[in-house]
Amino acid sequence: MNEMIHVRPAVERRRDFARWATGHTPKLRTVSPDTFAVPPRLFTDAPENLLIGAIVDGHRYRSPLEDEANNAPPPGAVHLTGPVLVGETGPETVVPLVAERTAVPGDVLPPAPESAYGPDSVPLPEPEPELAGTAGDVAPSEGEGAPFACDGCPRTFTTARGRDTHRRQAHAED
Repeated sequence: MNEMIHVRPAVERRRDFARWATGHTPKLRTVSPDTFAVPPRLFTDAPENLLIGAIVDGHRYRSPLEDEANNAPPPGAVHLTGPVLVGETGPETVVPLVAERTAVPGDVLPPAPESAYGPDSVPLPEPEPELAGTAGDVAPSEGEGAPFACDGCPRTFTTARGRDTHRRQAHAED
């Protein structure tokens, strides 16, 4: 595997990173004046303090040591574990966190509380029931349900295209 990881160390750590990179046999090469090509097997052995502030393959390297120093949670950690104070548009309110619900197709949506509607909201009218037979503008001879019988066997098809394809494939010898 010839894939290399491109590491551009922080300016203040560049000299130390170069010392570490040239200490290997064979030495690690540079791909630009400030970027090193590091094999993946050696990247995992690179000292953590040399990678802090570095750009690795175009992304800022996020060090666990740096996270500890800044009291930042590790990537992927759940930040909210209890009630949260929310005060974006009014007085602060405690919003309890609830388990996320997943939607199941066909389930009825839960009703919205009355407090979700503004004082000037107007309910939507009930949907009109659809009349039977007005669903499509396709003539019955061209649409769904019109039987197209095969001349060579008792099969029927809903479209002429399906019947013709069947004739070409199943009755090619006729």
